[in-house]
Parts: sequence; structure tokens; C-alpha cells
Amino acid sequence: RFVPELACLFREAAQGLSVGIDYDADLFDSSTMLRLQEHLSTLLDDFGRHPHAPLRELPMLSAAERRLMLVDWNGTAADYPACACLHQLFEEQVRKTPDATAVSHAGALLSYAELNRRANRLAHTLRVLGVGPDSLVGICLDRSLEMAVGVLGILKAGGAYVPLDPAYPAERIAFMLADSSPKVLLTQQRLLGRLPDGSPILCIDRDWPDIATSPPDDPINLARPESLAYVIYTSGSTGRPKGVMIEHRNSVNFVCWARSVFTPEQLASTLFSTSLNFDLSVFDLFVPLSVGGVAAIVPNALDLTQAPADLTLINTVPSAIDSLISTGAFPRSIRTVSCGGEALTKAVVERIFSSTRVDSVYNLYGPTETTTYSTWVVMPRSQGFAAHIGHPIANTSIYVLDAMPAVTALNS
Repeated sequence: RFVPELACLFREAAQGLSVGIDYDADLFDSSTMLRLQEHLSTLLDDFGRHPHAPLRELPMLSAAERRLMLVDWNGTAADYPACACLHQLFEEQVRKTPDATAVSHAGALLSYAELNRRANRLAHTLRVLGVGPDSLVGICLDRSLEMAVGVLGILKAGGAYVPLDPAYPAERIAFMLADSSPKVLLTQQRLLGRLPDGSPILCIDRDWPDIATSPPDDPINLARPESLAYVIYTSGSTGRPKGVMIEHRNSVNFVCWARSVFTPEQLASTLFSTSLNFDLSVFDLFVPLSVGGVAAIVPNALDLTQAPADLTLINTVPSAIDSLISTGAFPRSIRTVSCGGEALTKAVVERIFSSTRVDSVYNLYGPTETTTYSTWVVMPRSQGFAAHIGHPIANTSIYVLDAMPAVTALNS
């Protein structure tokens, strides 16, 4: 006789309809079955009141469950410096650890104080060129210490940086420049031949002798929390590049959430492997620089030949992690893996724990429009894979919606 793993039994009784549930206790626990029973009860009660309504429009959640999903699970309010700008989080850390290493690249280092001084000189120079709040500044630089100087200098001037990866096709770079019309284009002399004529150009290498004559002190902050911090071009839903504009307040909230979730020890030496044209780079650079860690700049996540030996955290796509393990290039020092940008599978998580010394894997999800990450879940080695994308980050709400009829019912 066939015995189903789960069966709902309906019987007519004198008082109405009797419902029973038979289930395989090896597959389902009693609490799950009690919830299913409550869902069926809610559904049948509403069906009795609306017998002609399509089944998909009838609710299955009780009032308590609806509140749990729509209100309680979105109770993410947390304090953060709402009046601060992104670069000010870095400046705060400069005052705490001026002599600590802030960024590294191919064996070269910059302390927090020196990175701040160089960024300040660049910021003052950009101010003279007319950069201020909501001014867009294109940044087309090789991955180097100068790239970190450039990003911070643009923000300190009050502008918003527009990343232009030198590896991109010339046509795509030309489109992004024409679409954003930056007030200034920050680049290097060797890249000039790949850039179209148009915006005023400042070469951070060629023009550094002049830039270095600018004051080394923090410029007066002109940006506000609602000012633009960066504009990152995604492919767009049609394949045409689309500029996503993110304000300082969103970025500050994101960084403050991250430093409340990741410890300074985890962020002590963070791999900065992501192109500025992808928003994972916001995590790679600004999160460690807000807690006194090092942002270790490398060409990409698959080329770690220049990475320092004391890396503690890698933040990249799961396929890159899998490739590093396959080639034996995954650093033994790393204890924390942060994955985003792709679906994280059980196989990858199990391979990380079986093949590396990693203690925790974070699954981070979110589109560029919501400031890098929207949800998060941590998977400690002792617990293993978690088959969900987790909870909303601080001061945000997440709703998982069905098709349009259900959305209408949800909002009614």
C-alpha cells in the first residue's frame, strides 16, 4: 500500500468539516505540521466567507503570522551616524589609528595618516577645479594605492565618484562618460589614449607634483548625507548600461551595519579584489577602513600572488571561491568568507569547510540599487549550510512578494 509522506484528510462531520494531517515524522516535525494546520484553518475560514473568490486570493496566514512577517522580522532599527558622510567614517578612524596600515598593494603600504593626507591634497585640487556636492568625477585608474587615494579624494572634495574600469571596452567607457558628463576625469597618463576627448582630465601621476602643493588638512566637508557618494553603471535590464546613484546616508548605514556584524579581527586584513565598477568594492574598501583594518588591493579575486600573507577575510562571488579552492590558491590565513553576487550553493559551502580553515561563511544578497547588500545570514562551521538568504540589514525592510494579485492583497 502506498503511504504518502504528507496527506491532508478532509471528512464531513455533523459540525462541519474535519481536517486531519498524516505525515512522515522523519521528514517533518510537529511544529511545521501545526503551522500547516493553522494555515489550512485560516484558508477554509475565509473560503466560507468568500466561496466564489479564486483560491490564490485567499489568505493562509493568521493575523499574528502576518505581523511577524511584515513587522517583527523587519524590526531592524539601529543607531548609526545619520549626519555623517562616507569619507568621515574614514577620517574618524584616522584620528584613532594614524600610524596603522590602511591600504596595501604589491608590497607597498600607506598608513591611515598618509592615505588621508594624499586624499586631502587631491580633494583640495578637485575643489579648485569646481568639484562640490553632487558633482560627478570619473575615476579611471589601475588597481593601485592611487585608486584608494582617488576615491577618498573625490568624496572629500564633496563629489561623487563614477568608476570607469580601464579593462572595459572603449565603447562602454565612452558611453558612461557621455551619459554621466563628469566635471573632472581622474586618470593616469598611460590610460589617456583609451579615453575620449571631453571632460577636463587630471592625471594623478603626471600632475601629482602640482597636487602635492595643496594643503594636507581635511577640507571642510561640503557634502550632506543626501548628497551623492557614487554612481555605478550596471548592465541594466536591457543590456544598456544604467547609472545607479547612491547617497552618502545609504552607504554610511551599510558600512555601520557591516562593522556591527563583522568584528575588527575579521576585517583586520580584507582582500580588496573587486573592480570599482561593482558595488562589492564598497565593502572591500570602506568597511575595513572604518574599523582600523587593511584593504589589501590585488588585481582580482583569482590573482592573489600580490596578496599579503595575513589575509583574514575575502569578499567575492562563490564561483571565485570555488576556483581558488580548486587551484590550491585559497589563502590558509583566511578565516571568514563573505559571498555575494551569485547564488550560494550547499556544495560550495561544504567545500569551503572541508578544504579550508574558514570558521564562518556569510551569504550576502542585494542589488546595486539597495546599496550593495540587502539581506545577510552567517553560517558557522559548526552549523553548516543555511538554505535561505537571511534577514534584512539594519534600518531596512524586506518583503518577498508573489504575483500581482497577492501583492494587491498584501497592500490592501
